[in-house]
Formats: sequence, C-alpha cells, structure tokens
Amino acid sequence: QVQLVESGGGLVQAGGSLRLSCAASGRTFSNFAMGWFRQAPGKEREFVAHIGTSGRTTNYADSVKGRFTIARDNAKNTVYLQMNDLKPEDTAVYYCASTTLWTMRESGYGYWGQGTQVTVSS
Repeated sequence: QVQLVESGGGLVQAGGSLRLSCAASGRTFSNFAMGWFRQAPGKEREFVAHIGTSGRTTNYADSVKGRFTIARDNAKNTVYLQMNDLKPEDTAVYYCASTTLWTMRESGYGYWGQGTQVTVSS
C-alpha cells in the first residue's frame, strides 16, 4: 500500500504561482514513478506531468509545458508540482499518483491521493 497526501492548493490570480506537494508513505517511494493529473469541473481527469524514480526524467502535457515543473525529493518521500503563470483554465482538482510504469495513462497508476483544489481567478 502507498498513501499519498496532496497539499498546497488554493486560490490565486491569473499569472500567479503555486507549489503543490504530495507526501508519500508506505512502500519505498523511490521505487515508483510519480504523476500529477487534474480534473476540471465537467471534464475528464487529464495527465499533467510525470517524473521517473530518480527525478532525472520528466514529461509534461503540452498545455503546461514551460509553466509547470515536476520534481521529487526521495529523501523526503515527496513529489512537487511548481506551477507558474497560472491561467483560469488551470482551475481543477490536482491529484498525485504513483506507478511502477513509465506512462501518461491514468489506468497505469495504482495509488492516488485525495486531490487538492487549485482555483485561478481572471
């Protein structure tokens, strides 16, 4: 079992920044690739970014590329999502998830956090 707890969401104006954190417990954190997904009201959950076990490999959705940065600290069992230049369309519940695969597919992730709300006002 892996327990994931997100934090850092909130209300921010367009152009602002937020940093999300996802603290993991349970199995060895460094064995898992980690991903961030988001779900906006009335929409399906979508991939945002993911990071490999060592942190050297990352990948981003085109919609956030150049604005968001994913990082991890294996000593702290935590993955981060730094979000800059936020836009109203970034408003969503953000979820972190863990996987033993290298995938952007939601179905490839076995453990999920409860989500944290990010709201960007115009």
